[in-house]
Amino acid sequence: MPSSTSKSGLRQIGTSGIYVSPVAFGAWPIAGMTSLGVNDADSLKTIKTAFESGINFIDTAHCYGANGESERLIGRAIAEDRGQLVIASKGGIHWDQNIVRHYDGRPETLIAQCEQSLDRMKLDTIDLYYLHAPDPNVSVSDSATAFNKLIESGKIRAAGVSNLSLSEIKAFNDVCPIAAIQPPFNMLQQDICSDIIPWCLSNEISVINYWPLMKGLLAGKIRRGHQFAAEDKRLDYSIFQGQPFESAQQLLDGLDQIAKKTGYSVAQIVVNWTTHQPGITSSLCGGKRAWQIKETAGAMGWQLDSDCLAAITELIKSLKIN
Repeated sequence: MPSSTSKSGLRQIGTSGIYVSPVAFGAWPIAGMTSLGVNDADSLKTIKTAFESGINFIDTAHCYGANGESERLIGRAIAEDRGQLVIASKGGIHWDQNIVRHYDGRPETLIAQCEQSLDRMKLDTIDLYYLHAPDPNVSVSDSATAFNKLIESGKIRAAGVSNLSLSEIKAFNDVCPIAAIQPPFNMLQQDICSDIIPWCLSNEISVINYWPLMKGLLAGKIRRGHQFAAEDKRLDYSIFQGQPFESAQQLLDGLDQIAKKTGYSVAQIVVNWTTHQPGITSSLCGGKRAWQIKETAGAMGWQLDSDCLAAITELIKSLKIN
């Protein structure tokens, strides 16, 4: 990893002096925009269970919810625990009244969205604030100027970027040094290993990956013959269709055997493997029910042995999915 690990098991984000758990709570599901059956009571309980289970890192965004539902719930949940928690959010994307997504990386917009996020969560400072995605009409260098201003004003402690190419990451970093990047990464999707992770390792920048469980596919409970509800947005992703889905099932078949050997669940094995990959500082695990985040929090505090790691490597190679 590009960052140090404390005796408590927390890991430093870049060189920021901010230490986080290897598993983070990803707060997209509680926004209720793509997850079915979301309600405030369960969402608040899930957030509370996250830090009761040893997770000190919560990740959200200005656009998680048409009207900031995720951030508002976090504000309610963390009121008594703020000092013990690390909060990350993102700016640069918003929804209009027709729930159409817009990208806006103008500095004035990013500053305004950060201020709105602070207000929603009842915070004075956001620990880690990302450019959520590049705006095709604004250079990332221009967007980066807003982050310098936010750091100087004390509204954020550290800057990050999400969903940027390596050239865009470098351009942003030249204007405002970043502590972390947030890309997708999991056993089935490892594109960042070829360029982004080596660069981050060389520059002491953390990788905080999303989709370690690929929207629940690698949690081990979505198997062949699974019937998705017609309104389930996961059907929009190619990995839930045809041969990619079958490749995932073949991987899960092998992980089932490792789960039997170790006594850990498939989800815990997947997350544990992910958090011990080179460059990965913390993995975002979502959840809309308390039991889900409690299970993935159980991926911390231990490590797969060499035989299990070798078996996983062979499984991944055999699927030719990288």
